Amino acid sequence: MTNSTHAAAPASEKSNPCIARQPILNASETVIGYELLFRDDPEESRFVADFASSCKTIDNLNAIGMDVLCDGTLAFVNCEHEMLLKEYFFLLSPDEVVVEIQKNVPPDAQVIEACQKLKQGGYSICLDDFSPGDIREALTPYASFLKVDVRQFPPAQSGLIAKQYGSRCQMLAHRVETRDSFVAAQKNGFTHFQGYFFRQPQQMRARQIPGSQATYLRLLQEISKPEWDFNEIEELIKHEPSLCHRLLRYLNSPLLGQASPVLSVRHGLTLLGEREVRRWIRMATTLVMGQNRPSDLVCSSLVRARFCELIGAKVPHGETDLFLLGMLSLMDSILEVPIGLVVENLSLDSVTKEQLLSGKAGGTTILSPIYDLMVAREMGDWEKVTGLGKQLNLSLFFMNKAYNEAMRWAHGVTSDK
Repeated sequence: MTNSTHAAAPASEKSNPCIARQPILNASETVIGYELLFRDDPEESRFVADFASSCKTIDNLNAIGMDVLCDGTLAFVNCEHEMLLKEYFFLLSPDEVVVEIQKNVPPDAQVIEACQKLKQGGYSICLDDFSPGDIREALTPYASFLKVDVRQFPPAQSGLIAKQYGSRCQMLAHRVETRDSFVAAQKNGFTHFQGYFFRQPQQMRARQIPGSQATYLRLLQEISKPEWDFNEIEELIKHEPSLCHRLLRYLNSPLLGQASPVLSVRHGLTLLGEREVRRWIRMATTLVMGQNRPSDLVCSSLVRARFCELIGAKVPHGETDLFLLGMLSLMDSILEVPIGLVVENLSLDSVTKEQLLSGKAGGTTILSPIYDLMVAREMGDWEKVTGLGKQLNLSLFFMNKAYNEAMRWAHGVTSDK
């Protein structure tokens, strides 16, 4: 008799792959691309860069869409030996992809020829996890990027690597997780940076929220109250030209199909209704507040919000608004102020406040499994995703479907700025 415990998933479940992305930024903290990490097997607790994974990444780049996964920036796709020789990357546009050659790829004659073809075809090549004495030294003339794990070497040594190769390649510092690491890598000659340093605000940078941002937080505060002051909301929007314009443009878009133009804020708010006004203000204020910060922050804030909202139907969360929890989880980085200052200026329920503060400090609350799942899925921490999914009784298929849908939704919201 066949053991049904590990029965194959239905065919329909194969259409929702696990793809995570890790941002790559330049010195001005502009996102220039994402490394894409793929996982297909629910029993596999970590990302593996092998032929099958690379093929599936390419398949899903085409299926989900490069614009959704990378928001118009470059896709850094892992490539091992077999993948390089089979030339599958020619299925993707050279303007959209960077071929990231893994550390164990030998620089034999076939590999060198493959790199020559890629370069002649206009493709960019990145040598992953590069180090002194690397066996891929012969491939450096074809590389546009050299990626160095800056946690693996003392700063002086990583600086020597950047000095040696920086005149012919763009030096990419990997695992840059803190602001200090970012500054040190810059001083050592690196021009591009991979990691989440930009999501860690400098805690002493601001002791109060700037006046221009305070209005947006007042709006978030107003719509979080049980009883709305409609006149107050209207006045706040009318006194912020960017919000007023964004609202009228949204209301007059073909998406809503209004029979006649909407010319006033009050008319527009009345047409939307309370539920949609609440949702629109949350999205619009996040977009406006984050317009001078790395694009990944705003998009990720909305992905988190929508993902939490989607899984909310299947997990216990009391009266907590999970959409708001997800959206506010990056608000400290968007505003560049401590999360305590953000929470202090909003009328939130005690559970949401406690989780936002605890989530940054490593504490736990009754919402921690949901919050931790949100972060783990975003970062591609598959082992943690699997464990938290079991704890919350969520299947891998459902979590991936929700996350992919959240990415598509957030892309649609942010692409029309």
